[in-house]
Amino acid sequence: MTKTGLAYAKINLSLDIISKMPDGYHNLKMVMQGVGLCDEITIDCRPGKGITVTDPGFQYLPCDERNIAVKAAKAFYGHTGITGYKTGIRIKKSIPVGAGLGGGSADGACVLRMMDEMFGTGLDRETLIKLGSLVGSDVPFCIFGGTKLAEGRGEVLTDLTPIPQCRIVICKPWFSCSTPELFKRVNCKNIRMRPHTEGLTAALEKGDLGDVARHMYNVFEDALPRGRRDVEDIKYKMLDCGALGSAMTGSGPSVFGLFDNEENAQKAYEKLKPQYRDCFLTQTVK
Repeated sequence: MTKTGLAYAKINLSLDIISKMPDGYHNLKMVMQGVGLCDEITIDCRPGKGITVTDPGFQYLPCDERNIAVKAAKAFYGHTGITGYKTGIRIKKSIPVGAGLGGGSADGACVLRMMDEMFGTGLDRETLIKLGSLVGSDVPFCIFGGTKLAEGRGEVLTDLTPIPQCRIVICKPWFSCSTPELFKRVNCKNIRMRPHTEGLTAALEKGDLGDVARHMYNVFEDALPRGRRDVEDIKYKMLDCGALGSAMTGSGPSVFGLFDNEENAQKAYEKLKPQYRDCFLTQTVK
């Protein structure tokens, strides 16, 4: 049996680091949003054994157990006890790797969703979140998408009022960011600026896109190494083109801007695309 589905990227409307937990992970507080930028996942299950991943168009994608899609398939089989299937996973990548957009997590989430559907196992929300958290911190959100408050490592999810439909420009600078290295650079007690999460959720409840944009912030922006001016430059260019607000997503370095009209979004995209290969014009996904 074969099934194809879409793995949607995410952006962080806000990201706050509350504390470091005893297990070494960090306690986070984030407002996350699904967007239309996506990978295409095809899963083929037939009698046999083994899990393989292929993507002919992306030569740097790991195709062994380092790939989150493989981890997701193993977690699904381990939980359900299903055996005797050779599983081929084909990933057609569109989401840049190492961009703060949850590309790997989206792939793993899509695999969990589709395998649940293919085998008719009917896993409930709690079980999917539990399996997702075993695979990766952003996987639980990516399973469900929409607009959510994510806490803990990202596995504690609260549904929020969906963001008003809008256009989004996403732009990744030429460099990538190491998430572990950025966490090392953050001292939770010395964070100078934090997002006003309560104000952001209140803006969502009001359906006020402009107020949502005014409350966006990511504490990782202050932890970037010196010389990473591209993030600020991209933000300024988006704002100059009429973005209601702009922020870095995840551990970066991708920057996104929210636009309330197509013309301004198109203008920002056309201004940035010649300078940055990974530049996308997309929209929110509920």
